[in-house]
Amino acid sequence: MVRGGKPYPPAMLEDFRLFPGAAENCARLKAAGFLLVVATNQPDVGRGTQTQAIVEAMHIQLLKLIPSLDRIEVCYHPGRNESSTHRKPAPGMLLEAAHSLAIDLSRSWMVGDRWGDIDAGHAAGCRTVLIDHGYIERAPESPPHFIVKTLTQAIEIILAHAAS
Repeated sequence: MVRGGKPYPPAMLEDFRLFPGAAENCARLKAAGFLLVVATNQPDVGRGTQTQAIVEAMHIQLLKLIPSLDRIEVCYHPGRNESSTHRKPAPGMLLEAAHSLAIDLSRSWMVGDRWGDIDAGHAAGCRTVLIDHGYIERAPESPPHFIVKTLTQAIEIILAHAAS
């Protein structure tokens, strides 16, 4: 949900929705040999305005809808002023997944729709793709390698560069 140009997470499991084509596009990446990791900040849990149980139920639903996912990394720290090595834009969730799954981050991609995703990708040594939904927020520290409007466009770029 977007209000005033800013994205907000779903409050209830019933409100959880995938972006169009997400399952199919993830399956395409998986078929091309990619490992798929979701790295998500969930600060509302840390702030006490969302329960961890609801977030975890959404992740269970996500894994059912996109069975090609290999891992979900979550950071519950409540805000940017917290010293967290895992809360994006810090790269901790990406580094943790890379360690656990033996991922070469220099050959990896971070796709996201927020500045923190792009900064985390750069900090971890990944190539980055911003899905630009027109959110009102500050620009990333380093510009994304690519900017697209849809997840499908992001996947096309990744697959095109994987083939070269």
